Amino acid sequence: MERPVAKFPVARGPTFWELFTPKLITILREGYRIRDFRADVMSGLTVAIVALPLSMALAIASGTTPERGLFTAVVGGFLISCLGGSRFQIGGPAAAFTVIVATTISRHGLDGLFLATLMAGAFLILLGLLRLGSYIKFIPYPVTVGFISGIAVILLAGQVHDLLGLTLAGKEPPSFIPKLAAIGAAISSVNPYAVGISLGTIVTISGLKRWRPSWPGMLIAVGLGALVAFLLKLPVETIGTRFGGIPSSLPMPILPHISLAKLQAVLPDAVSFTLLGAIESLLSAMVADGMTGRRHRSNMELVAQGIGNIGSALFGGIPVTGTIARTATNVRSGARGPVSGILHALFILLAMLVAAPLARYIPLAALAGVLTVVAWNMAEKHEIITLIRTSRGDAIVLLVTIGLTVFRSLSEAIVVGFTLGALLFIHRMSTATSVEAHVPPVPDDLADDTDDERVPYDASLAKDPAVVIYRITGAFFFGAAGAVSAVLDGIADRHKAFILDFSAVPFIDTTAANSIAGVVRNAHGRKVAVVISGAAADVRRALETRGVDASMAIFCDELREAVDVAHAVARQKVHPGNA
Repeated sequence: MERPVAKFPVARGPTFWELFTPKLITILREGYRIRDFRADVMSGLTVAIVALPLSMALAIASGTTPERGLFTAVVGGFLISCLGGSRFQIGGPAAAFTVIVATTISRHGLDGLFLATLMAGAFLILLGLLRLGSYIKFIPYPVTVGFISGIAVILLAGQVHDLLGLTLAGKEPPSFIPKLAAIGAAISSVNPYAVGISLGTIVTISGLKRWRPSWPGMLIAVGLGALVAFLLKLPVETIGTRFGGIPSSLPMPILPHISLAKLQAVLPDAVSFTLLGAIESLLSAMVADGMTGRRHRSNMELVAQGIGNIGSALFGGIPVTGTIARTATNVRSGARGPVSGILHALFILLAMLVAAPLARYIPLAALAGVLTVVAWNMAEKHEIITLIRTSRGDAIVLLVTIGLTVFRSLSEAIVVGFTLGALLFIHRMSTATSVEAHVPPVPDDLADDTDDERVPYDASLAKDPAVVIYRITGAFFFGAAGAVSAVLDGIADRHKAFILDFSAVPFIDTTAANSIAGVVRNAHGRKVAVVISGAAADVRRALETRGVDASMAIFCDELREAVDVAHAVARQKVHPGNA
């Protein structure tokens, strides 16, 4: 009678629709209750209070008018929360974008910025649909720390003008060195009232963060600055004097002018927006995951980021991305899901409708103080010190990335930093891969009561010059292939048989497999037997693909078996294909 065969369920991978289901639908399926809505109302209001002054300040730092930051937070933030793959992501303008947005505006104007943002949105959607979101995490940590810290340096330099109330001779240059030169030339025009407001803003934000962390420090600081400037009639620049105030409603969506020449001109900027948007948003989602124990859908998040950028551009906004600080605030405020982010966008829209006339009294020095605090918090000071102390290679990657971000461009910094990080990884992996030669070991000692056949000790096995074992350890790939081949070269001149022990090799690429094939062909031509031991199925398949099959080498599952076969071949001159 046949014994019943146990049947186990076959694991099924997620379908396309499961991978691209927004988290908003997920929480509704789980059951969204009235108490969850109350929690999301409070957290959304809290984040909106933080985002309101910050969005205006970031837009000004990006070289445009403050209302465009609000358009971005409302439209982009709404779409990202509705469609995103993270429960807690808050979308809006980000400090990391200020440098490249300002550069894009200076080169191509606002119309060029909107077109580049539209293109970046399309690229982000494509990245998500191609399921490339999970690969963003492979960007080396020193590169991430480097470009974020470099952006912090540029952002801080961009606030000096308004922090000190300087009167520049012309428009402030977007590049770092010309910017410092322009500031130096205007240093004699320092406005002490502006300095006082900016210092007061920084002290207020820092003090409230330490002693009243639950209070909206940025909004309070900006409100106090505006109140002091208005009551004392201080001679400082405000949103009203420079920009004429902000509108109290969203504009109608408008498609920017599109032509082939314009698309080609803004393509590098669109690529920069895409890279930075993908990195920043997924980093923010990972921070939320770490705080909550949940997992985001990275590819759906990229699609939502793309749609958010397209919507932001159509409504006259700047690039939008997930923001780490506002997302963390959302989590700490007790958010239950994406409804919080949706309400945050609606609260900002409500503030525009109700309080837009009051924004004209906000001093630019106060907003510069807000961004100074943001820049200080952005700079990964502890991580920079740790990386410099612990690894020379990581320190080089870090400093090169910071330097290129500050003095060249962000996209250049990411590409060069990633390349250096990859080369550093290859070097480390190649040094971790080793090949050791030693004579075959004697058979393992066994207990007397074992049923296995015991073989008497043969001292000649421990010093047989005809057979040698080469044990390869670590991932065997192109970076280590040359070093391993150099060790194996010439073995056919000294031995009758040798064993290649692959039991500690988890992976082999085609370059390494090809180098082994060359060694085996060389040995085969000299009538030297090659025994390959412990090769995993994938490793053996790669070797066989390069011609190392049963006609060229003997494959054994265990080293002990390989030793016996090698001695038999060496003493009896058995052909490898017939062993």
